[in-house]
Amino acid sequence: MNLKGEKVAVCGAGGFIGGHLVQYLRANGVEVIRAIDVKPLDEWYQVSGDVENVVADLKDKENCYRAAKSATAVFQLAADMGGMGFIENNKALCMLSVLTTTHMLMAAKDSGVKRFFYSSSACVYNGDKQKSADVVPLKEEDAYPALAEDGYGWEKLFSERMCRHFEEDFGLECRVARYHNVYGPHGTWDGGREKAPAAICRKVLEAKASGKHEIEIWGDGQQTRSFMYIDDCLKGTVAITESEIHYPINLGSSELVTINQLVDIVEEIAGVRLKRHYKLDAPKGVNGRNSDNTKILQELGWEPSIRLRDGMAITYQWIAEQMQAGNSSRSH
Repeated sequence: MNLKGEKVAVCGAGGFIGGHLVQYLRANGVEVIRAIDVKPLDEWYQVSGDVENVVADLKDKENCYRAAKSATAVFQLAADMGGMGFIENNKALCMLSVLTTTHMLMAAKDSGVKRFFYSSSACVYNGDKQKSADVVPLKEEDAYPALAEDGYGWEKLFSERMCRHFEEDFGLECRVARYHNVYGPHGTWDGGREKAPAAICRKVLEAKASGKHEIEIWGDGQQTRSFMYIDDCLKGTVAITESEIHYPINLGSSELVTINQLVDIVEEIAGVRLKRHYKLDAPKGVNGRNSDNTKILQELGWEPSIRLRDGMAITYQWIAEQMQAGNSSRSH
């Protein structure tokens, strides 16, 4: 499938990835007929003027049918989510996102949508395989036997199965990508839902501005992660949607760093060195997680490859501009 010529609806378009996706699709000749998000329009991260922007709660079935009307492709990114602090303390809210995906699948099937993309997460992976910081990269089959991140991860895993069975039973072509820690500008950087890259940028900027050269790090700083810059996420999302990959596939960088190393990178960008305080009782997630990109390389001949240092420099500069302007990021 080539998305050019298709009529696309983007669910969660007021969010970080969704806002970027609308812009990316339009820039690449794809007609976005509808952008949908539950937040008021003035709280969307990015608003495109030449598409139909709809404020609606997609947990409501009728709203999903309106969202899917006349669309031939749907990107379902809408979810109640945030960084680890939010995920660990709002499990029920995260689980309720299953209503959105279920109702969007029903609406897509009944509306004649040709292709349905679902944004899953590395949080679906078996927690027993993520206990060591010296992690073995996670292969797609490592989601089973299932032991997903409580709440958020289980909702994602269940929704993956829904996509699979809607394709098997009803012929709705579904594509699923498991996102690994997406970051970049035009996203949440304060307020409690931000993820580690944005949170560390903000903390370094605050320390620099106050002259109190200290930083609080959640956990012991030894936990390992990979982080994917938004441009790689967009390219991979569209490529997977257009592909014939009929199973959930990793979409993430394989550049592994510790949280301490991530702080090192931001300090170097900022030109400061900070005293580190480790909050050992804070939510920190699994000890180690990285993306095995064997399958995406086999399927697409491509993998996310933007260097963390390069993406973080852009993200840091954008957050610095927001703080200087006295802005606050909106709730995701």
